[in-house]
Amino acid sequence: MKLSIVIVSWNTKGLLADCLASVYKYPPACEFEVWVVDNASDDGSAQMVERYFPQVELIRNQKNVGFAGANNMAMQVSDGRYILLLNPDTVVKPGALSALVQFMDENPQAGGAGSLLLNPDESLQPSCHPLPTLSRELWRLFHLDKLHPYGVYHMADWDTAVPHQVDIIQGASFILRREVLVEVGLLDDSYFMYSEEVDLCYRLKQAGWPLYWVPQSQVIHYGGQSTKLVASDMFIELYRGKLHYFRKNYGPATAFSYKIILATATLPRLTLFGLAFLQRLPKRDEQISLAQNYGRLITALPTM
Repeated sequence: MKLSIVIVSWNTKGLLADCLASVYKYPPACEFEVWVVDNASDDGSAQMVERYFPQVELIRNQKNVGFAGANNMAMQVSDGRYILLLNPDTVVKPGALSALVQFMDENPQAGGAGSLLLNPDESLQPSCHPLPTLSRELWRLFHLDKLHPYGVYHMADWDTAVPHQVDIIQGASFILRREVLVEVGLLDDSYFMYSEEVDLCYRLKQAGWPLYWVPQSQVIHYGGQSTKLVASDMFIELYRGKLHYFRKNYGPATAFSYKIILATATLPRLTLFGLAFLQRLPKRDEQISLAQNYGRLITALPTM
């Protein structure tokens, strides 16, 4: 088996159906298999897969074990030389899967590669970024990338005719060489949600396996559809994952410094909370919700 496609789903029945339909409509030009790991959805996702996509290998979890844990379950039992992590809220475009496989075949030094992600209106979506550091997080949190891209890549200026070597690939469409995973390990399931692919990319970089952005592979990514169901909890999980990444890879002192950066960026936002009531709907509700999330974050920081 050349390619194993692994999709982890939680309450994304309609999107998952569209994703699977696109995979079989535009399959890779090689032997492949598809694994869906359902993280205890209650919207009939698993039943939909069984009914409409019987060729899919389905793992039905009795509880939500998180993104990393669920992906690992399928990766351990799959057979592909390459493993593609694909989000259920994606739709692959013609040739997208073949382009990734072809790139990996032609570049044996590559540990992995990611697709060019598109928003639903097919505008460019950020799909890779530099390795997170304290200075980059500070730059990002204060929105200084608008002045000069440092915490992000300025992908709008990139030549889309050629692949680019990058630090971090977003896990929405991320192909990996199995031998590399044998060497550096699978996703770290101590991350429940967020930063697990960042941690994996960090380990690949440390082991000398470069990663690439392959614009010939284009995938539409709707983004964050399952996490919208529990948006407040996922806001906290986002920063819990980042703190875990810094603590694990750089030590407790760096993690503590990151907490200070988060507090420094959060407090001014809470100070300006009252101004949200001066805005029109729906902007007002968005700002109030964001302020509430930052309030929860500043409260949770000491124990994170």
